[in-house]
Amino acid sequence: MFVLVVYDVSTKDKEGVRRLRRVAKTCEDYGIRVQNSVFECQINLRHWVEFKDQLLTELDPMADSLRFYFLDEDNHSKTEHYGCKKPLDLGGDLIF
Repeated sequence: MFVLVVYDVSTKDKEGVRRLRRVAKTCEDYGIRVQNSVFECQINLRHWVEFKDQLLTELDPMADSLRFYFLDEDNHSKTEHYGCKKPLDLGGDLIF
């Protein structure tokens, strides 16, 4: 499967800086960095379960945000979100 991993880790304190390093290192173990906090991962199901578990263990859901975008061969996509900064419902009405 092809997964785009995007994260935002709060670095307001020393523990946040450490979390950021651990999240980045975990992503480097499973994918390729394409931007500072964005990784492309071509991964099988067994490694995906390990990878996701490691990231969720590091995450502070009250301060950090983690998103997985699943892209398949048929150009269908699915998104999973964990932590703060809830995603917008782009299928609903947008008011500017």
